[in-house]
Amino acid sequence: MLNDVTKWFEQNKRELPWRSTTPWGVMVSEFMLQQTPVSRVLPKWNEWIERWPEPCALAEADKSEVIKAWGRLGYPRRALRLWESAKVITSEFSNQVPQDVETLQTLPGVGDYTAKAIATFAYGQSHNVMDINIRRVFARLLDGQEHPKLSADKREREERPVFGPTWSAAVMELGALICTAKNPSCEQCPLATSCLWLRNGRPSSGKNRKSQSWVGTKRQCRGAVLQKLRESDRPLLQEEFNWPEKSQLELALAELIEEGFITSSNSRYSLAK
Repeated sequence: MLNDVTKWFEQNKRELPWRSTTPWGVMVSEFMLQQTPVSRVLPKWNEWIERWPEPCALAEADKSEVIKAWGRLGYPRRALRLWESAKVITSEFSNQVPQDVETLQTLPGVGDYTAKAIATFAYGQSHNVMDINIRRVFARLLDGQEHPKLSADKREREERPVFGPTWSAAVMELGALICTAKNPSCEQCPLATSCLWLRNGRPSSGKNRKSQSWVGTKRQCRGAVLQKLRESDRPLLQEEFNWPEKSQLELALAELIEEGFITSSNSRYSLAK
């Protein structure tokens, strides 16, 4: 199984720049790739690494610069947590991304998955990296289930096979390109003969995995506010955001102020400095 997957990987892997970069480059990619597809991350990652090639460079940036540079990647808390982590790495770790999982988890925005991913892909360690693509491959291959559970349980974290960084990258790529959530290409899969789900006739999970709604949500409102401020060269009045639901806009503005994304002065709003 190990040889089949790694051989397939060597022949079919995408040439992604964070696969041959510094530990900082890996860390930036892991923050950006959370709930965001590779196609959207690629240009933004290149921009960030060119602009801020080391943690100390990002640490010196103004908060407003960081929020603007994040653009439309979504989930902008990631940008602020990465900026905060850069400051900690600069001041406490001599501008070097920590190597061990426990220390990595002390950084802002770095949980169990991100810490293990950085340690694995930046430093060549062997950890159980439970991203959704890897979890889906194992759910089908070993459990005969179409989809994994919503979050990894103790059994997944402790019992899934781990053979090192190349193995993890290969299984992740297999899930992204072949063993996809919809319309998997089983005929091209190097693990087809071992797959319990395929052997059982690809049974459906019986659950509709709906994507999160977006239009008209508070999350869309927050994104619209930030984008409007990114594009503006001056502070804006509330009515200039042109959001149809006043109460939703007021709540979004209050949250963004509380979370440190924006500031308000004289009834005008701007990105936090």
